[in-house]
Amino acid sequence: MEKIPMTRGGFIALDDELKSLKTVDRPAVIRDIAEARAHGDLSENAEYHAARERQSFIEGRIKELEAIISRAEVIDPSRFTGAIKFGATVTLVDETSSEERTYQIVGEVEANIENGLLNIRSPLARALIGKEEGDSVEVRTPGGEKSYEILNVRFV
Repeated sequence: MEKIPMTRGGFIALDDELKSLKTVDRPAVIRDIAEARAHGDLSENAEYHAARERQSFIEGRIKELEAIISRAEVIDPSRFTGAIKFGATVTLVDETSSEERTYQIVGEVEANIENGLLNIRSPLARALIGKEEGDSVEVRTPGGEKSYEILNVRFV
């Protein structure tokens, strides 16, 4: 089985979600199903069908999280220095618009671009890997070619 790289923060978030699903959401949906059953005819009981659908989602997500966590390889970026690699926090400036952005390069399962968590398999992350402060990178995006200068690289 292929290991799934992730940061300690990403692992903790997934583990917390799994615990919540098992200890809060799963028991709640079981209660909802029992309550809906008590209302009688299940064939026309919308509450029952909604609860069963929610139960199916919860059980599927639990299985998915257990599989991810079992294959997780937690990487501590604070052990690294030098060129950009997994876990690096990188501050870039768009060479056209002068807009600065900061991203941490993380694994696929914890990526969230709105929160500055950049998927290691994204075009931008792939272009950044191996580069250092002061380097420029060009990236092909859906909106066309973009050029960035690397202002800062940290491993925290």
